[in-house]
Amino acid sequence: MRFSRRKPEEPEINLIPFIDVLLVILIFLMLTTTFSRFTELQINLPAADAEKMRERTGDIIVTVSGDGRYAVNRRAVDGRSVERLSAELEAAALGRADTVVIVSADAMAAHQAVVNVLDAARRAGLSRITFAAQGSGSVSGSGSGR
Repeated sequence: MRFSRRKPEEPEINLIPFIDVLLVILIFLMLTTTFSRFTELQINLPAADAEKMRERTGDIIVTVSGDGRYAVNRRAVDGRSVERLSAELEAAALGRADTVVIVSADAMAAHQAVVNVLDAARRAGLSRITFAAQGSGSVSGSGSGR
């Protein structure tokens, strides 16, 4: 009797079940992951512990109220446009480019209102800007000009 010899089968690795398991794990992780990055961001502005602000005669103090109104050196600015604020800053600077603009914004003022002050100062040619913040019982200056 003649028995035929079987050829040994080569082992084969089947990757299909492995890929199925990985896809199930990937779907599970995608469904259970939350993508809220900034939900825990809580800030309180403005507050600083710095030296007391020194009064200099050439400084321009721009005050921003909580509802977005502006005042330049304690004189109210008519309107809320950047162009009008820029004209007021140019008039207050008296042609001096080394004048420091001090932005004193209310804590409830909109961010856009403060950005408008920065834009108006840039348009007026004033590049030295600092911010005023209230610290422990006194008004302080913080930040630096560009």
